Amino acid sequence: MDLKDKKVLVVGLARSGMAAIKILKQLGAEVTLTESKSISEIKEAPELEKMGVEIKEQSPEVFEGSYDLCVKNPGVPYRSPEMQRLAERNIPVITEIELAFQVAKPQHYVAITGTNGKTTTTTLTYELLEKAFPGKAHLCGNIGIPLCEIVYENNLMNEEGHYIALEISNFQLVNIDKFRPEAATIINLTPDHVDFMGSLDAYYKSKTRVYENMKDNDLFIFNADDPVLGEYTDKVPVHCRVQSFSLERTDTDSYIKDGYMYICGEKVLPLDAVKIVGKHNLQNIIIAISFAKALGISNETICDVISSFKGVEHRIEFVREKDGVKYYNDSKGTNTDATITALKSFDKGVILLVGGFEKGLSMDEMKKHLSPVKKVIGFGVCGPRLVKELVGDAGIVVENLEQAVAAASDEAEAGDTVLLSPTTSSFDQYSGFEERGRHFKQIVNSL
Repeated sequence: MDLKDKKVLVVGLARSGMAAIKILKQLGAEVTLTESKSISEIKEAPELEKMGVEIKEQSPEVFEGSYDLCVKNPGVPYRSPEMQRLAERNIPVITEIELAFQVAKPQHYVAITGTNGKTTTTTLTYELLEKAFPGKAHLCGNIGIPLCEIVYENNLMNEEGHYIALEISNFQLVNIDKFRPEAATIINLTPDHVDFMGSLDAYYKSKTRVYENMKDNDLFIFNADDPVLGEYTDKVPVHCRVQSFSLERTDTDSYIKDGYMYICGEKVLPLDAVKIVGKHNLQNIIIAISFAKALGISNETICDVISSFKGVEHRIEFVREKDGVKYYNDSKGTNTDATITALKSFDKGVILLVGGFEKGLSMDEMKKHLSPVKKVIGFGVCGPRLVKELVGDAGIVVENLEQAVAAASDEAEAGDTVLLSPTTSSFDQYSGFEERGRHFKQIVNSL
């Protein structure tokens, strides 16, 4: 990608936009940044102006300018009038992941997408890579670290052969062009992001873009237990090597049998080495180990990493036990399937905290999985609807998370579990699930 003297519009700053701008300027591009904030609110404005970046507040006129390329923040809706106008004018629109991929030397990309489990799987894959290839492994993508930042700070425009564990969302996939991972997976497909994509079909199809550029010798790890994924890989065929796995059967390439995890028929990991709870985490682990084996990582290294892996923040994260009541932070439970997965980790006595931004997701499927739930407490904008649809008058409705924890503490008895797994995003009261999860932990630890 030759960017010298090219005119590039960057839409949205945040961490990914800043990382993209540094690469664009290093490669000689003329950069215009447009932000929804006023210029006075952009704390990076002095640094950007010193770099020669022109900053413009967002207006229809900005999108009528003359540009060779647009790099947009993944959170900017690709169907927005502004993005549609750029498309009408034949101005390519990409995200920073595509930019980083095109300007970097060849690297070993392992791309992980799906509805749930991405962060745990990506983090574990990274830890395996870092143990096997110290100093040459990187964790990035939708997990919060831009790929552009990794490329820029590690000189990957000039150095090749690094190993990159990349969590990639459908927001990022809809604007790829040439991005091609060496290995990839779609962990699962369940309803989410209909508000952003316009339809469930569009959301599911966007995930299949992770393998659209993969070649014969690349590797796709296929979850044979997910019927929706099977339906969409039939609709959009995979044109590279496919390695299947199942937690339910043993007729796939990788499977569980007699207390061991087998990868392509080889006994690799004893299940008693696994320290994180939940059947869903066995799925995350079998995917990460499949990647590791494909990249030549030894069984000894794999067992060392898995046995010391204690999970990631905001994913069924144990916070504390007080008066015999355990508190878990699953703030990353931003859709119903994620919350169902969390509920499957417990047998009884769950006081479930749900609510937040209204995404319009149906509670019908989740109602079938409430057997371990003792009480449902709703908070935030959609808390009243969720409680009404899940348990009706048997639930409790409060305004915010502080009140929800207080109500849960009053309801809980020794042996119970208070679980924050909101089923939806946090944007009614928080900047993201991370802030919500940290606030929950702060409240719980102050009890």
